[in-house]
Amino acid sequence: MATTPAASFANSLLSLNSHRPNPNASSISKPNTLSIQFDKKKNQQQQQHQRHARFTTFCSLDAEPKDPIEDKPIEFRYQAFPTVMDINQIRDILPHRFPFLLVDRVIEYNPGVSAVAIKNVTINDNFFPGHFPERPIMPGVLMVEAMAQVGGLVMLQPEVGGSRENFFFAGIDKVRFRKPVIAGDTLVMRMTLVKLQKRFGIAKMEGKAYVGGEVVCEGEFLMATGS
Repeated sequence: MATTPAASFANSLLSLNSHRPNPNASSISKPNTLSIQFDKKKNQQQQQHQRHARFTTFCSLDAEPKDPIEDKPIEFRYQAFPTVMDINQIRDILPHRFPFLLVDRVIEYNPGVSAVAIKNVTINDNFFPGHFPERPIMPGVLMVEAMAQVGGLVMLQPEVGGSRENFFFAGIDKVRFRKPVIAGDTLVMRMTLVKLQKRFGIAKMEGKAYVGGEVVCEGEFLMATGS
């Protein structure tokens, strides 16, 4: 069927209208600036709140509980050393007397095996006026002697066969002095029997001395039980 010029012109108009942008559709697809700004501000507030929440949680989880001991006055925080053997019992075993008895208290005792004892180092000890007048330091040889006396407490027992009449300090080896011991310190000494030869009357012992939990002196000791 032939198309008239009027019909062709009408079809052209319809074709143009079908390709013309829809104003309503354009308004829907166009980004809304106010909406974006609102969402951005809301996201920032949420992130800030989350950061604050994480910080609060971190503190509550990792905060260490306060030690109740620290609330006590310092004079009540620390217990005294136990007394397994007092000075009178020590004097009953060791032959030493003032000024050369260098053990004040035994705080742990395994007869014939080991002993732990203390020596309270005070400015009134008779060696301080000369060692040294301006810097009171306990002589190393007296630390060794004090440790040997603790060894004597281990050895002078029926289980070992020693007696105060025939017990001697026979020798030392590998002695090291780690830190000076000064007036006011408490010297804690541990002596342990390593080897005992009853036939020859010889005992080998290991010793360590501590101040505040740190080693200040250590070495190997030989004890003799014989004439």
